[in-house]
Amino acid sequence: MSRDFHIIIWGATGFTGRLVARYICQQYGINKDVRWTIAGRNGDKLQQIRSELASIDPKASELPLIIADSHDSALLRTMAARTAVMLTTVGPYSAYGAELVEACVQERTDYVDLCGETPFIRHMIDTHHETAQQNGCRIVHCCGFDSIPSDIGVLYLQREAEKRFGTTLPHVSFYVENSRGSMSGGTVASMLNVIDQSRDPAVRKVLVNPYGLNPNDGYRGPDKSDQQSAKWDDVIEKWTAPFVMAGINTRVVRRSNALLDYAWGKDFSYREVMAMKKGFKGWWKAQQLTFGLAAFMLLAWSQLTRRLLTSTVLPAPGEGPSAEAQERGFFKIRLIGTGDPGRLEVVVRGNRDPGYGATSRMLAESALCLALERDSLPDRCGVLTPASGIGTVLVNRLENADVTFNVDRTEAVPGQ
Repeated sequence: MSRDFHIIIWGATGFTGRLVARYICQQYGINKDVRWTIAGRNGDKLQQIRSELASIDPKASELPLIIADSHDSALLRTMAARTAVMLTTVGPYSAYGAELVEACVQERTDYVDLCGETPFIRHMIDTHHETAQQNGCRIVHCCGFDSIPSDIGVLYLQREAEKRFGTTLPHVSFYVENSRGSMSGGTVASMLNVIDQSRDPAVRKVLVNPYGLNPNDGYRGPDKSDQQSAKWDDVIEKWTAPFVMAGINTRVVRRSNALLDYAWGKDFSYREVMAMKKGFKGWWKAQQLTFGLAAFMLLAWSQLTRRLLTSTVLPAPGEGPSAEAQERGFFKIRLIGTGDPGRLEVVVRGNRDPGYGATSRMLAESALCLALERDSLPDRCGVLTPASGIGTVLVNRLENADVTFNVDRTEAVPGQ
């Protein structure tokens, strides 16, 4: 590799960026096989992070520090030209991300982020997809809890369905069965930013479109709006509630299907919900979650009540749980594919807080896939998704990061 680094971690002084740096330092150390460094806008904070990393690996004291600004295009291009992959945790991305994506496309540098902002990703697709294809670089958004379990989970399920049934499954449902963790301050800031943007009718049109991230080829599949209320689910025979991340995850999965030349079928359907229990307790819990999500959206819409939320309840960007709390966190997700060939269930598990510990590892391993395993990646460039840009090579790397994908149940249709 002719560049100085495999990976530059942009935003290393933030809470999640620091977790990414610590993970890479602990897992891979400082050596010529994985050349990486940290970057940000504050030199003093970067020096502090470097000192923390040196307590893990003394060689980290030699890491060169890169100082730039999210809105200084010249410095961003200089930084992008030095690395094979740019890893960024600096959000909200609609406020701080556009110039960095442009710099990476211009310098033919691969890119990964934690973006869950549908309008921003739509803008990046429209602005940079064709140029990124021509320049041979991969711009891969949504490489954290949104949307790795969803996007890589569906890809994994469909690959397993092909092995068992000889074909993919036309319907996939995603159920959050259990989790413990905190929503990150950065995710909250991005959500509030999207709410503000949704006041614009053009942005709102993108947000409500279930195929809002698909190519502009005019094709739309069978999916409608995301679930908005408590409902009984016949697939799992339990009550379900809306899932707050469905608005971004479902769009990412549908874009993956399109970019994979509709490998899962043009009538492929996908949805995401939270799974409750059977009976009255399950119904009541689903109702509570539905009401809570609606109340949050209503309170966040008004600037007056939003200030109350942000000052008393919601975490601020840069804030997060203790290391012990992250270790106690976990998630368990069940993806169920159904159709004429049969039924296939895949379980995705993470053994750390989904918004912090697991997310930082998923992002780091996504970047390492792009940097170190290029020969195993899909032959595709542009503004991509994890499934279309990285693929199942990520599954093997994530096993070592305590995020696993496993087939839990297979059931063939009688006579098949």
